[in-house]
Amino acid sequence: MALAFEQQPKEGDKAFAAFAMYLSLGPTRSLTVAAKKLGKSRRMMEKWSRRFDWPARVQAHGAHMAQTAREAAEALARAKGVDWLKRQEEIREQEWEMHEKCIEAAKRALASFMAREKIYANLADISRILEVASKLGRLASGMACDRTEVTGEGGGPVRVELEVALKKIYGPASAEATARQAGAVDVEAVVALPEGKV
Repeated sequence: MALAFEQQPKEGDKAFAAFAMYLSLGPTRSLTVAAKKLGKSRRMMEKWSRRFDWPARVQAHGAHMAQTAREAAEALARAKGVDWLKRQEEIREQEWEMHEKCIEAAKRALASFMAREKIYANLADISRILEVASKLGRLASGMACDRTEVTGEGGGPVRVELEVALKKIYGPASAEATARQAGAVDVEAVVALPEGKV
């Protein structure tokens, strides 16, 4: 079955050629311009346009072209997605291989260190190798590598209310006495621990 913008069963070659010319004129198309280009009368063009519903066929062509463009874009996106997945998998494999090599190097260095053999690595070097190996292994296996720090409101220091904490631990009556024995500050105060201090 012919698409709406293709030659129709009862449409003659001349009528279809006229429609094709009309369609090719683009958004500024008109029956007058098509008639001039074909050397036909405008009246003939109007007759064919009505009989073979040129406006609907132009819309059908536009919809078809839009759908074709969407499908092409989707196919391209899928192909690129497959390519990127392959690349990601290759990188994961390489990271895992490097992870294994780092672990083996650290084991050999640690064994040499423990046996007091002459090696060109110290414990700090071995520790760094293991840290890199851990990071590579976590990346390759899709695990998180970053540590999450707990902060107070607005990213500031964590605020601790000493009185509430001591009452939870020692009970209401002995909390104040315990704090005084330990030489703590006034338990009525709310203390904000400075960053980096415990």
